[in-house]
Amino acid sequence: MTESVPVDSASTDAWKHLEGIAEDFSPDLRGWFAADASRAATYTFQAADLTVDLSKSFLTEEILGHLLQLANDVDVAGRYQAMIEGRHINVTEDRAVLHTALRRPKNGAGLVPPAGFVVDGEDIDAAVHHTLDKVYAFADTVRSGEWKGVTGKRIETVVNIGIGGSDLGPVMVYDALMPYVQPGIQCRFVSNIDPSDIFEKTADLDPETTLFIVASKTFGTLETLTNARLARQWLWNALSTTGAISDSDADRKDAVAKHFVAVSTALDKVEAFGIDPQNAFGFWDWVGGRYSVDSAIGTAVIVAIGPDNWREFLAGFHAIDEHMRTTPLAQNVPVLMGLLNVWYTNFLKAQSHAVLPYAQYLSRFPAYLQQLTMESNGKSVKWDGSPVTTDTGEIFWGEPGTNGQHAFYQLIHQGTRLIPADFIAVANPARPLKDETGDGHGVEPGQDVHALFMANFFAQTKALAFGKTADEVRAEGTAESVVPARVFAGNRPTTSILAPALTPSVIGQLIALYEHIVFTEGTIWGIDSFDQWGVELGKQLALQVTPAVAGDAAALESQDASTKALIEKYLELRSNG
Repeated sequence: MTESVPVDSASTDAWKHLEGIAEDFSPDLRGWFAADASRAATYTFQAADLTVDLSKSFLTEEILGHLLQLANDVDVAGRYQAMIEGRHINVTEDRAVLHTALRRPKNGAGLVPPAGFVVDGEDIDAAVHHTLDKVYAFADTVRSGEWKGVTGKRIETVVNIGIGGSDLGPVMVYDALMPYVQPGIQCRFVSNIDPSDIFEKTADLDPETTLFIVASKTFGTLETLTNARLARQWLWNALSTTGAISDSDADRKDAVAKHFVAVSTALDKVEAFGIDPQNAFGFWDWVGGRYSVDSAIGTAVIVAIGPDNWREFLAGFHAIDEHMRTTPLAQNVPVLMGLLNVWYTNFLKAQSHAVLPYAQYLSRFPAYLQQLTMESNGKSVKWDGSPVTTDTGEIFWGEPGTNGQHAFYQLIHQGTRLIPADFIAVANPARPLKDETGDGHGVEPGQDVHALFMANFFAQTKALAFGKTADEVRAEGTAESVVPARVFAGNRPTTSILAPALTPSVIGQLIALYEHIVFTEGTIWGIDSFDQWGVELGKQLALQVTPAVAGDAAALESQDASTKALIEKYLELRSNG
């Protein structure tokens, strides 16, 4: 793909055909399944270990044909190839987009592009694996107890300090892979500049066995560096209180060197903070924060689960990368799911998308996807700077099942809004348990609790798809006055994703799947999914407002009326507190 001006998808014949279908579209999942005994098989696909059932989505042969033509019209496959080759598809920052390079096998044969490919003068594979090897070696020293704190004790708690992609990814993966964490090591994650966050995360820690990882590419992120300084002060105070160190500069420097490492490329700033530059692990400007969990940003998790499990995690990413690269569009799962989201968003006017993992270890996955999807595709101009001609982006949200069933499923089942939903589950739980006593009301003694859990997973997508008619409600003996309230319209679209187990590979596969869904949507909309200028203005204004919040009268007077009044009220409340 060479053109600098994106194809206007809204002007294509495929788009116009889809608009025509949408005008009087009336889904009939009951009818579609009744008319086609092979529908489930036709619309169920395999991507690595993930079985993905799209049969309960709003797909017909005609709709799918036009969506695939749309993907061809904008050259999704060609743009993906351009991305993995290192072309500067992040045009507003004039950068390559190479998160896929983070998980290419070391010395892999038959790789596309070939092993050792060079982008902007750098051997990408060599750079990636040099950093990985360095992180692995560090992780092994912590896991084995070779790395010791200032008093000679081994590390028991790793505290990751970061924000955005330097937090959401690591904390999600750590939670997801909790069964793989080495006994005797735990991780905690600090991100919010609210001082309550770091206070609570360190309140019960032993400073002699705590290691901090400061994750900031530039080592200048306001929230991260503020929290890093607070962590350093906590370390010094706690160690000096116990007599482990004196208040001398030499002792303080030694403490920081043994209790802090960094994920950053700004080695001068790292050293100025007190961290040995040899204990800084870098990454590259061709990796956006929300795409960086499989880089050195994941150092805390590598310490927790070990290099071998991390290699399996990376292999899961790579398996989906290869599926995306080599699979024809008609069977290409991330492309199909991305196209479905375009169909829902642009033609059926859905505004939000629920992600509902039936796996407690995936409780942070929806939050992770919020950044991945909305920071990537929340754009109103195309990559050439021209205004978009379509709606873009979706509001992603969700909670793990079955918690959500007792919270917001009411809206999805019987509300007035179209909310497509992805249901994610695994066949084999990490913690298989049985209810030995049962409840005497349908749950028998010895019930496999995961099977009970999965029954909810299957039942919810069935209920959303097929609903319950008024006649079916009446047949249950329901009073006529209550029948309308108990009718379920059905025809609520869902995608079901089923994996064998929540392994490191499967977590990598799930992340890569959604990365490439985002890529597909962004290509259709003609936007740059890899910049994030929308986060910058608030950061800049926060620095400008800070003096006013601190009480500077001139700075306060320069604010708009609303902001000035709010700050004045804050200062009044603070002085009275």
